[in-house]
Parts: sequence; structure tokens; C-alpha cells
Amino acid sequence: MQKQMMRRFLHSAALSVLICVGAVGMAAADTASSSNYMVSETQFGSGSALEQCSGSYCARSATGDLVNGQAKSDNYGARFGSVTTADPYLEVYTSGGLSDLGTLDIDRTATATAQISVRNYMGGYVMQITGRPPSQGSHELKAMDSDPQCPCTSQMGAEQFGINFIANTAPSVGANPTQVPSNTFSFGQAATDYDTPNLFKYVEGDIVAQSNISSGQTDYTLSMIFNVSNVTPGGQYTGSYSAVVVPTY
Repeated sequence: MQKQMMRRFLHSAALSVLICVGAVGMAAADTASSSNYMVSETQFGSGSALEQCSGSYCARSATGDLVNGQAKSDNYGARFGSVTTADPYLEVYTSGGLSDLGTLDIDRTATATAQISVRNYMGGYVMQITGRPPSQGSHELKAMDSDPQCPCTSQMGAEQFGINFIANTAPSVGANPTQVPSNTFSFGQAATDYDTPNLFKYVEGDIVAQSNISSGQTDYTLSMIFNVSNVTPGGQYTGSYSAVVVPTY
């Protein structure tokens, strides 16, 4: 009887989840320098030229590069091949950002996903998710934060809102970060607490993904879970979230 009443009570608990994206904090780094030395687009061997100028025109050129590719350590990265621009860039785009979860019920965990793709040049980046847990005005779903200490497993019948950036089986939702074209050139990864299957957390403003060096494209899947309890107030719950990607140099 209690379960039937609960289902009627939450019949209008449709949850719209809007994911948007913002990028802030660009910086420029034309050269590498210390107090005594400076290096600007250094080249070794033949095949490339930073500038070839006549009286009226200048051009960058590259022919017959001896090596091509990228190397990295934990703290540094280097690209080999044709001369490239010294201007940094950060590119971010999203898809699948609007979800209607229908009727929430204590007998199931509702899920939603969105895709966030990031690539950067001349530095690393960190990604944060901002926005309050879904609410219907006077009540918002309990975030999976420090009470209890999370990341935590999904529990049907307990009020929960959490996210991660990994493939899960309980519930079945999400995907691991995908490196494009491969992990030879792309190095983005989910951050600690958001990188373990079947464990979820949500603290607004947490760093949820990152790359420590320049990286090709990484495709992230943001997975969200929603659970309600016997005492969750009925109503139409909505939430709006932003992926904020900040470059680091």
C-alpha cells in the first residue's frame, strides 16, 4: 500500500537536466624562458623554418620532416614535426544535454548522460561541473557528497544525486573517456572520485576531469543518477548544469 501511494505521489516528478558548457581563463605562452634563457619554437635538423621573408611577405614552411609525433612525461610534453603556431587554444563542445527522466520511483534508479569533448594545445586543463542538485523549488535531491562520505554506490529507495565519468554496471550507464584519435596524442582522464565504476559523487565545483599537458581530443561521457525515497516531496524537479573547462599553463 505504501509503495502504491508513493507512485501516485511522485507521478509528476519529471526531471529535466540541461547541460551547457562554458570555457574561461585563456592565456598566451609564445616562448619558454627562465631568468637567463629563452626558447621560441625551437627546431632541430632540416625541413622546417619559423619564418622565410622577402621584402614584402613572410611564410612558415615545412618539408621532409625527420620525425613526427608527440612525447610526454608526467609533467612535460613535446610535439615533433612541422612548425606549429605558438598561440594556445582550448576547444570544448557538448551534445545530448537535455533529458526528461519521466516519473521517478523508489523501485528504480533514473539515469541521464551527456557528452563533453575537449582538446587543447600549449597547456593542460581541468574540468568542473557546476549547478545545484535537481529541485522542485522548496526541496532539492540529496547530493552524494560528504554526508555520508562519497563516492558511494547507487541505492534505490535512498534520495541521491551523483555523477561520474566512467562506464558503470549498477546502474548500466556511461562510458570510459575515449581518446581521439588514440592515446598516443590524447591524454584527458576522469579525476579522482569520478573515475571508479559504480561509485558516484557530486560536489559542485569539484574537478571531475583533466589533462596535465597538451592533448588531442578526449570524449567524456557525463553519467548522472537520480534516486528518490519514501519521503521525497512530489513535484517537477529540474536542474541545470555547466561544464566549465579552465586551461592550465
